[in-house]
Amino acid sequence: MTALQSTRDPQAFGRVAVLFGGKSAEREVSLKSGAAVLAALQAAGVDAFGIDVGDDLLQRLGSERIDRAFIVLHGRGGEDGSMQGLLECAGIPYTGSGILASALAMDKLRTKQVWQSLGLPTPRHAVLASEADCQAAADSLGFPLIVKPAHEGSSIGMAKVTGVAELIAAWRAASAYDAQVLVEQWIQGPEYTVATLRGEVLPPIGLGTPHTFYDYDAKYVANDTQYRIPCGLDAAKEQELKVLSARACEAVGIQGWARVDVMQDSAGAFWLLEVNTVPGMTDHSLVPMAARAAGLDFQQLVLAILDASLAQGN
Repeated sequence: MTALQSTRDPQAFGRVAVLFGGKSAEREVSLKSGAAVLAALQAAGVDAFGIDVGDDLLQRLGSERIDRAFIVLHGRGGEDGSMQGLLECAGIPYTGSGILASALAMDKLRTKQVWQSLGLPTPRHAVLASEADCQAAADSLGFPLIVKPAHEGSSIGMAKVTGVAELIAAWRAASAYDAQVLVEQWIQGPEYTVATLRGEVLPPIGLGTPHTFYDYDAKYVANDTQYRIPCGLDAAKEQELKVLSARACEAVGIQGWARVDVMQDSAGAFWLLEVNTVPGMTDHSLVPMAARAAGLDFQQLVLAILDASLAQGN
């Protein structure tokens, strides 16, 4: 048994509602994550049931006996603090980070501003609201650049651009997902993802894909995405990556579990991209891979996440 593994009797969690689905652009991923989590909890002996979050959620929360909620809602409406606030008002403990950390981590721009204020490395960036902003960003940041909706996950709405015309087109496309669009310097080099669980940093994963970047298809569909565990770094650089990821989570106020995405440039320096407070839990997902490397199977992982909600007082 690892130190991360829950030692609690599964019945002690009471009646657990697994919240998944929702209305965000990540609904399909959330449905898969929720189904996997629900099946694992039930197989472990937890009295768990699923709620596909829709317009009747308030009615369901009031009519069902719910002792605890396992949030597997990705994106807005589940990962941005709004669901956390609703559950707190209803007096229902829940998994993962609280209202502030959830809202902050969902906002890529303000997460970067917090990291910058603490001297943590994150790529230079600009906010786009017009064609003039696109030209100004090109002048100040140069190319290539990566365009991102500020409040979406799963790489939805993202695009790499190498010229002003491409940048304007990508800004317009990203604006369909979010009124606030972020553009940042492209970091050329390997990407890593680092999961945290109950205050511990799990083994980092090195990512490889023939795609331009680790996009939605590479994350959830493609079978040619490469996952390196061990991540391929030497011991000193891996430790540096783990310490940086822990500091990034601490700055945002992460609790329970999360996943930090990091790039490494040609000089070996690490650059923080974002932190995910409700990472994917599908068969292609990264946190379960990292947990396996730490000695936890999927069932043990979901029980540890659920147990963390008790330890942190949610």
